[in-house]
Amino acid sequence: MNDADNTQNGETTASQPLEERVNNRSQRPTSDAFKAFMASNWASAPQVTPARDAVADHAATRRRAISDKFAGVRLVVPAGPLKVRSNDCDYRFRPHSGFAHLTGLGLDHEPDAVLVLEPVEEGTGDDGGNHLATLYFRPLAGRDTEQFYADSRSGEFWIGARPTLAEFEARLGLKTAHIDELEMAITKNVGAAEIGGVSIRLVRKVDENIDALVDTARYNTAKDPENLDLSELDALDELLSEALSELRLLKDPWEVEQMKIAVAATVEGFADVVRALPRAMTHHRGERVVEGAFFARAREEGNELGYDTIAAAGSNATVLHWTRNTGKVNAGELLLVDAGVEADSLYTADITRTIPANGKFSDVQRKVYEAVLDAADAAFAAAQPGAKFREVHTAATTVLAERLAEWGLLPVSVEEAINPEGQQHRRWMPHGTSHHLGLDVHDCAQAKRDLYLDGVLTEGMVFTIEPGLYFKNEDLAIPEEYRGIGVRIEDDILMTADGPVNLSAALPRKADDVETWMAGIYQDAEA
Repeated sequence: MNDADNTQNGETTASQPLEERVNNRSQRPTSDAFKAFMASNWASAPQVTPARDAVADHAATRRRAISDKFAGVRLVVPAGPLKVRSNDCDYRFRPHSGFAHLTGLGLDHEPDAVLVLEPVEEGTGDDGGNHLATLYFRPLAGRDTEQFYADSRSGEFWIGARPTLAEFEARLGLKTAHIDELEMAITKNVGAAEIGGVSIRLVRKVDENIDALVDTARYNTAKDPENLDLSELDALDELLSEALSELRLLKDPWEVEQMKIAVAATVEGFADVVRALPRAMTHHRGERVVEGAFFARAREEGNELGYDTIAAAGSNATVLHWTRNTGKVNAGELLLVDAGVEADSLYTADITRTIPANGKFSDVQRKVYEAVLDAADAAFAAAQPGAKFREVHTAATTVLAERLAEWGLLPVSVEEAINPEGQQHRRWMPHGTSHHLGLDVHDCAQAKRDLYLDGVLTEGMVFTIEPGLYFKNEDLAIPEEYRGIGVRIEDDILMTADGPVNLSAALPRKADDVETWMAGIYQDAEA
């Protein structure tokens, strides 16, 4: 059949653009009669002004902190676009964490949105700052438009109602504008300060279209565009990402409450895991049964998982990031579950428990478990206001080195091992003991080293304590009785003025308590 024979609506199918062909299966009507009928007889949307969100004032304070650091500079913080999973199906949208932090927006309202902080005369901006902030996004299309029923990414018929400009403005206390105005807002009067221009700082690698728009504006206004060094400008952009990351090192009271919400849901998710264990032990992919039980809780109580769940049974527990979760769960083996619920606000918990699948530790399993618990307790004791973040890790790994030496597994003395020139004990725990936690499971990751690893523990910090021991099946440096055992215990810690608080303490930690907790859940399930 040639193209002349293969026509549709007077157009050859061969000439139809590839990006439009995905709509062929929909057989959407295009007649004027259909369009007119679709645009008529719809009830008016209720005109209710929503209340101001509880996060709004906190988000304004965060924007003011960033404004103080970048006086005279236009700041561009994209939420990010939808990402294609397959063909015309997208992944569930999650905005960039820096955008969420400065706006207070979570969930999936705002793909393609961009927050722009426009520089103004010092002290005349929002809250007496140096910028006026505007949120640019695509609001709900009217029911008299084709977008309403024909756009599967943003039309209300397909994805439900979207907030209006007025709704977001009322909720967030933040000026809003249609995304059609964004290009002008970003590119206007860009250029060198000596000619009255404005420089831009952009959170890069979030939205390729915004990256291209900013780069083009810089190129077009450069005095010598042929020799423009974009790498230098990229380095300046990184200062904004760094500042946004460091801003999250200390959580405000609203963020702490969100962390508690995420942790509480995660604790319930672990109970769901224990309830699912009898079925998991009969399934050929029992780890998936465990993963699914936790995921159900994450979607019921929160927005999503904070990260891919690790449900590692038996020797899989010695693989640090085992997320395939394809293995069996066997009675007599340990199950390591590392999981966190992400709340609707996008703050996530990050908790690990290692439990005996049949509810009882063997002697050697208990021995390894209690060594890891001792390390975690030592780290908690070291995590005091004024201590350095790195000291938490040192406390935990020193205990592990001592236990390994007691068991005859360490090839050198404890003193030699904990020396930076030694570190032989780290064969069985190569990861760090702690990381900051919040909007990202590994929060504040772009912060400078002296504020993170060498930073001082301060009221408002939220971080993990997660020592472990991992004895692989193929490890010939240890006796056979240890091989295939992996244990990690991880809790989420809030630093207060009076010392550390374990936010996840509701989940049992001591071996006896774990066994009692599991037995109680099993009994409830059987009743």
